[in-house]
Amino acid sequence: MKKIEVITRPEKLVGLKEVLANHNCQGMTVNSVMGCGRQKGYLPEMNFTGEDINLLPKISAFVVVDDEQTEEILADIATAIGTGKNGDGKVFVTDVVEVMRIRTNERGSDAIN
Repeated sequence: MKKIEVITRPEKLVGLKEVLANHNCQGMTVNSVMGCGRQKGYLPEMNFTGEDINLLPKISAFVVVDDEQTEEILADIATAIGTGKNGDGKVFVTDVVEVMRIRTNERGSDAIN
C-alpha cells in the first residue's frame, strides 16, 4: 500500500476529490496548511516583489491506496490539477506498512477498501 499526500492550492481540492473518486478511493484526510516553495509566496495579483518569504494558504490531502493504483492516480492528479506554473504543489508517495480499521479490526487492503 502507498500513502499519497498532495500539497496544493485550496482551489484545486475539487479536482483532486474528483480524481480520487474516479479511482474509488473511499476516504481521504484534508488539512488547511500554510507554505511556500519555489513560489516563495509570490502571487502575481499581489504585485509582491520583496525578498521576504510569504506563506500562502495550501491544502494537504492524503489517501492510502493499493500499490497497483498509484501510478495511474499520480498521472491523473498531474493532469487534473497541474497548471505548469510555480505553486501547483507537490505529491509525496510513501510506503504504508500496515493499516487497521478500528471498528472491524480489518487489516491491509481490506481496511482501505
